[in-house]
Amino acid sequence: MTPAQTHADEIRAVARHLGRRRFLTTTGAAAALAFAVNLPAAGTAAAAELDGRRISEDPFTLGVASGDPMPGSVLLWTKLAPRPYETGGGLPAGTRVTVRWELARDERFTKGVRRGTAPAHAEFDHTVHVEVDGLAPGRDWFYRFRVGAWTSPVGRTRTAPAPGAHNTRLKLAAVSCQAYHDGYFTAYRHLADEDLDVVFHLGDYLYEYAVNATGGARAYTDRRLPDVFDRETVTLEDYRLRYALYKSDPDLRAAHAAHPFAVTWDDHETENNYAGDTSEDGIPPEEFLIRRAAAYRAYWENQPLRRPQRPTGPDMRLYRRLRFGRLAQFDILDTRQYRSDQAYGDGWQTPGPESEDPARTLTGAEQERWLIDGWKASRARWNVVPQQVVLSERRNVPGSAFKLSMDSWDGYPASRQRILAGAEAAGVANLMVLAGDVHVSYALDIKADFRDPASRTVGTEIVATSISSGKNGSERPSNHANLTRANPHLRFYNGRRGYTTVTLGESEARADFRTVSAVTTPGAPVVTAASFVTEAGRPGLHPA
Repeated sequence: MTPAQTHADEIRAVARHLGRRRFLTTTGAAAALAFAVNLPAAGTAAAAELDGRRISEDPFTLGVASGDPMPGSVLLWTKLAPRPYETGGGLPAGTRVTVRWELARDERFTKGVRRGTAPAHAEFDHTVHVEVDGLAPGRDWFYRFRVGAWTSPVGRTRTAPAPGAHNTRLKLAAVSCQAYHDGYFTAYRHLADEDLDVVFHLGDYLYEYAVNATGGARAYTDRRLPDVFDRETVTLEDYRLRYALYKSDPDLRAAHAAHPFAVTWDDHETENNYAGDTSEDGIPPEEFLIRRAAAYRAYWENQPLRRPQRPTGPDMRLYRRLRFGRLAQFDILDTRQYRSDQAYGDGWQTPGPESEDPARTLTGAEQERWLIDGWKASRARWNVVPQQVVLSERRNVPGSAFKLSMDSWDGYPASRQRILAGAEAAGVANLMVLAGDVHVSYALDIKADFRDPASRTVGTEIVATSISSGKNGSERPSNHANLTRANPHLRFYNGRRGYTTVTLGESEARADFRTVSAVTTPGAPVVTAASFVTEAGRPGLHPA
């Protein structure tokens, strides 16, 4: 073990004890981690109570959200931030506020009402995570929060069908990559109007890059953003404020209020193209883990995630499983935290011995076993894998002189082959992979052997374009001809912004690629650029 690895392990060990009442006496880096992440030490119960009646401005500026629907349970989220662009959201440091929550079967809160309270602690940046259990499965629910004289917007969520239920239809949306500085979140406004059971966010919920006073490509003329956003996110406070900026967007708030989200990260929630404890910029792992701990902490605070996902220092168990009756099992992956470093550096490279090393992994061994074991136990009609980067092979040009993306599964072919072999051994008949990352829409057939176009099709991959990253994009990107000729399993390729809906049924699954014409100006209409269908038991996509 190298000294750097030893030091990184020390930081992890110290981070696991940051919540205990004790002195930190190990290393300077560990002390820096405690300072940077600001985890509670003496216990949140010691915080001073702030009477909600003293809050004189609307504290629900960042809206409400729900997540990870289960048959008898929902997770509700909000954050108190009367002045969201200020440290602590404008609330006094070291305080806690008692928040009242309500959940009912109707928007007027007259049927089946459940009530309770939850603390909003300064240690968690006054965010609230409420897990409501004992609910009827497969139903819509409405929720809201109250503090003092203030009432939050009403959100709608939905419990999953009961285990073993013979549900025959489920509609989901896949979204990814929402760079605030690249444009408006117009697609979310349209997403809010869809009839959906769940939204899967596949990563890059925020970007670490600086956002200038005019909001980058948004080019604000009626307001100016504070200077706190005009720098890269590094510290816990940086990440917290960046989430406040993103969640202040009304279209994003509307989508969260309309549907439960199941989220997973990619790289930009921490740093572009990081791999495990390896930074893009090559800083020592023990230093990068300090930044990663801050990013992971802010991610959990600001997302509708349950208690098992709460991080411990620089580590966070984000991969998890959701089941929707007998129709669908969703295995949500984390392809960032455990991956081997990219071969030959980042970007598109010629594959070779380094990238094809059987020891390389994108998921880590434990997550890989968890996924395959979950498939073995699955009785679902559709086994869907929401994750971050493109699984299918993508050669950049026809012929033998092609390059592949080392940041995607193409840079980890042995890891990909183990996953696909595991699906086959488990008898998974209807495999669907969801991906984001690349700011374009793809419809792909997953092949048993990508080197042979005639090999069996073993599954379907749906790649959701970005919400705004890459600015407006185009219907036909400049590499369209090369990419489609080089990859005959690529059925569709579009470069506009938007999202994808997938409707799962007993006999088939349908993917609708929904796009907007512009994001650098608000209000563009949404259209269906293409629709594809794959039949149950017969892998392969064809136009609807």
